[in-house]
Amino acid sequence: MTNFSRAVRRLALFLPAALLVPQPILAQEPAVPAPQFITPAGETPWIYEGSDVPRDEEWTFGELPNGLRYAVRKNGVPPDQVSVRVRIDAGSLHEEDSERGYAHLLEHLLFRESQYLKVGAAIPTWQRLGATFGSDTNAHTSPTETVFKLDLPNTNAAKLAESMKLLSGMVRSPVLSDTNVKAEVPIVLAEKRERGGASERAGNASREVLFAGQRLANRIPIGTEETLRAATGDSVSAFYKRWYRPENVVVVAAGDIDPVVLAAEIEKWFGDWQGDGPAVAAPDFGDPVAPAGADPANPVGEIGVIVEPDLPRSFTYTIMRPWRPVQDTVAYNEGLLRDALAQALINRRLESRARSGGSYLYAQVSQDDVSRSSDMTFVTFAPLTSDWKAALDDIRGVIADALATPPTQDEIDRELAEFEIVFKSQVEQRRVLPGPQLADDIVNAVDIREAVAAPETVLTVFNSMKQTLTPELVLEHTRALFTGDVIRAAYVTPATGEADEEAIRSALQETVAADTGSRLTGRAVSFEDLPAVGEPGQVTAQGPIGVLDIEKVEFANGVKAILWSNDAEPGRVAVKVRFGAGYRALHAEDAVYANLGSSALIGSGIGELGQEELDRLATGRKFGFDFETGDGAFTFYAQTREADLDEQLYLFAAKLAMPGWDPNPVIRAKAAGKLAYESYAASPGGILQRDLEYLLRDSDPRFQTPTPEMFDAATPEKFREVWEPLLKQGPVEVLVFGEFDKAATIETLRKTFGALPAREEPSAAVLNRGVDFPEAGETVVRHHRGDANQAAAVVAWPSGAGVDNLRESRHLEVLTSVFNNRLMDAMREHAGASYSPVVRSEWPSDVKSGGRIAALAQLRPEDVPVFFAEAERIAKELASEPVSQDEYDRVVEPLRQYVSRASTGNLFWLYQLEGSTVDARRVDMLRYLLADYTEVPPARLQALAQKYFGSRAGWHLAIIPQGQELATAANAGAAAASR
Repeated sequence: MTNFSRAVRRLALFLPAALLVPQPILAQEPAVPAPQFITPAGETPWIYEGSDVPRDEEWTFGELPNGLRYAVRKNGVPPDQVSVRVRIDAGSLHEEDSERGYAHLLEHLLFRESQYLKVGAAIPTWQRLGATFGSDTNAHTSPTETVFKLDLPNTNAAKLAESMKLLSGMVRSPVLSDTNVKAEVPIVLAEKRERGGASERAGNASREVLFAGQRLANRIPIGTEETLRAATGDSVSAFYKRWYRPENVVVVAAGDIDPVVLAAEIEKWFGDWQGDGPAVAAPDFGDPVAPAGADPANPVGEIGVIVEPDLPRSFTYTIMRPWRPVQDTVAYNEGLLRDALAQALINRRLESRARSGGSYLYAQVSQDDVSRSSDMTFVTFAPLTSDWKAALDDIRGVIADALATPPTQDEIDRELAEFEIVFKSQVEQRRVLPGPQLADDIVNAVDIREAVAAPETVLTVFNSMKQTLTPELVLEHTRALFTGDVIRAAYVTPATGEADEEAIRSALQETVAADTGSRLTGRAVSFEDLPAVGEPGQVTAQGPIGVLDIEKVEFANGVKAILWSNDAEPGRVAVKVRFGAGYRALHAEDAVYANLGSSALIGSGIGELGQEELDRLATGRKFGFDFETGDGAFTFYAQTREADLDEQLYLFAAKLAMPGWDPNPVIRAKAAGKLAYESYAASPGGILQRDLEYLLRDSDPRFQTPTPEMFDAATPEKFREVWEPLLKQGPVEVLVFGEFDKAATIETLRKTFGALPAREEPSAAVLNRGVDFPEAGETVVRHHRGDANQAAAVVAWPSGAGVDNLRESRHLEVLTSVFNNRLMDAMREHAGASYSPVVRSEWPSDVKSGGRIAALAQLRPEDVPVFFAEAERIAKELASEPVSQDEYDRVVEPLRQYVSRASTGNLFWLYQLEGSTVDARRVDMLRYLLADYTEVPPARLQALAQKYFGSRAGWHLAIIPQGQELATAANAGAAAASR
């Protein structure tokens, strides 16, 4: 795309030009013969067969004589990247009872060894090509498909050819030996173990109820321990031969290269592939069927009550219909839009009830075609108390009203405006849709057996549907959504005896009166009627910052703005507001209010406007209102568009100038926090989420996850007392990056942020308030109440913070990438761990302390000492000798490609420049960015390892099941650290 190319040229103005030159790693291959099987013009491509949906002309389709189908297109987002997807029409639903888990096991085995990749060579090979494993190179297995994914950066003809060769070898000719199966099964079992616990048990039990009698009831992709341990090379090969056949495969490629070249490579590497033996029809996935004797008017079937003491309450009931392939026509899609409108109307009413203090925390209605097994309408909610029936009755009353009476035209118009802004935004942003998303769109369409449509087509279909829409037609679709062959329900509760199957069955069979008070009424709210923030301020300084065409604007009240008006991303504007001192401004006793702020501060309103009025203001507009408390600042963030930018800036400024203090969002957030708290202890991952930040900050009370008792003690009045002065804090920095009129936006800033009263600057004591790192010593132990085979471990070292050594933080990213690769290899070798081991470097640039390097993994309890020992060993090795050139190249090339790709987008520059009005050195350090990631010599990495690892052992945390012999694990970990 020309705009992104222009952005890259701008980048070259201040980054070393040599670093932007594509790095040759492969010789050019001979020209590939022209593709022979592209669908000719005038003929219907395979994905549009039976459909009258207008063809998206940017896609080129083809079908090979062996049955393999493909789709390719030119796309320059990000520049020089090609995204490839290889989809196999086989997932866990295609497995026989003795094969459960084989589809997912094959996903692993294809990466392990294949025709062109030796054992263990896949990850380093893709890294040498510039692709990061886990993000650029990945795969997934679902009940209905297995998809291999590659996002290849800095692509040229040679790299594309090599990648297609490697992918074809993986898919066509994997090495499925007993040795490879035996080596990979423990890794899959480790992944299964990591997923286990209360949430997994509850999900599986719910699935068995909701899909009773169907294959989906007991065929989750991870499989069973019994079938996986019994797997052999022959048994896995039998599954592979049955389903890995060209007629079951779709290859998709979208990228910054001629689509004819993409098609030619696909035909070259997949064209002569032949299946082994005759094709086999897919199994019958089964239909949802009501039990004999069920009332046809209210066919309540299977009910499940799942007791999990560590999980919050959640209730799901479904109205189920058989899934059948459809003719994906314009009329069919108009019907889907009417269905979506009907759901949106009900969901808005349900949300309004929850906000005003209903009997449930949340409730939602949704329709989904699940795994080609059932067409389902879900009703999902979380009761606030043990009185699940009151919540169920309240929700069914709202639904009953929607089934009895057509919606008002005002309600319809409101939802149509919301839909329209989404579809118009997609049209505006079509030119910058990323290649990975486009490739995934084709894969998803194939999975659900439907076509694909360009954004313009979607908007056209929406407009045609809108012209024929009436309240009576919405009522008809609402009633269809709640009509089905069987109704099933699953209730997850922490309390034994709180409910039983018959009580739930009886409740669902009761006739519930329509809640006529659930309809939303209210006065129209207009921005023109809202009060001004204040007297427009004056611009006191304006000029370029020296990077690209970015400018800084300063106002008389001290507010500073950074603006970059560009057309690189049509239809998009990113806005970020930084104010105050973040966690530094909070006191030890404020932890619960810091937690509540993330979920209740925005919902508490602006001035006299509550959340409902703000929602009405947002109707037909693209707004955002994300809030976060950072180490050194509080932030608002939104993705909007030029047409709505003035109002977005007003909302942010008004939140600082005239905040509202509706107590209901605080009360609701308290309830949500209490319900979630006990679930943290259900797994090692939950304990990490609850305690790790708190522990790594030396148990600083500001970072504690609030307990139920803390939530109970919190009040809306105290919430206001804490947050009101924080919203008055400065400094204030506004960043606006995207497609907008700069002069007009500066004028809007004068009327909004420039009109704010002067901010209160934090004291020096606040600005210098830091956090400490815990002393290394005896292993810190936490317990979880999950499965006895689950544990987690962390080893961490303190590092740096602030802008002074910001370049060093980039060097640390390279070092931790090397550490990550080594730790993953070590844990797979010694403990059969999956891909969970990870090493991260955190370097907060807004503050002067709090940085750390942390290695963490989820594993078996008996492997915790192994993890401690391996992490400490690798740290010492990195400090004692430089990394090899190949190991260095394997991490540097993906980092080079990441920076090159990311720097073509506005968000990259926004994140790099935020905070630069407080510390201008951030701007100067941009010129070293790419070099810092790609030119740090191995000797420098060794020196960093000596600095951060060589002088001290790491701090250790073990999360182990209750009842474990903790002393053994703790002592072994400490001993490993001392060796």
